[in-house]
Amino acid sequence: MPETPEFKPLAMVGSLTTSDTSELRFYVDEYRGYPYASIRTFVSRDNYSGPTKAGITMNPPVLEKVIETLGKLPPEPQANEDTELARIPRKSGLELIVRITIYRDSTGLDLREWVDDGTYKGWSKRGVRIPYGDMKKSLDYLKEMLGLLKDRTASAKASSPSPAPQKPRARKATGEAPSQKDD
Repeated sequence: MPETPEFKPLAMVGSLTTSDTSELRFYVDEYRGYPYASIRTFVSRDNYSGPTKAGITMNPPVLEKVIETLGKLPPEPQANEDTELARIPRKSGLELIVRITIYRDSTGLDLREWVDDGTYKGWSKRGVRIPYGDMKKSLDYLKEMLGLLKDRTASAKASSPSPAPQKPRARKATGEAPSQKDD
């Protein structure tokens, strides 16, 4: 088997084992200078070990809303059917749906993207399912991730140089003298 490069996020927060060969990892990483929180399924199999496409990324405002939603849930599931808890807008035509799901007699928290962009309306493949029994641990991980994102954002703002002063825009030549308001 060819070696898979090791995945190294900025900060690994924690993981939850979901089966003998897979786990959910909670981590903070950065893309093009923008930090984000991520929950992703990682597998360890004979033919491949590493991250999968199954996962979700969240910027700080989305992560705050997810934490707020999950913080209101009781320790034991009350629903005996799928229940939508929140719709969090991400961008035009894309929402993150937080819901309780029942699958094979197991209750879980589903964080999944819903697409409605005019050409397609429905669930995307981006998302994760967290066993309800691991909700408290997951919520602790999410809170830690938010703290890391806020620290990273604050330190980036503090270390970035102040913006260069703006030059005044050139005016069209009209042949008239500028009025006092234009100065």
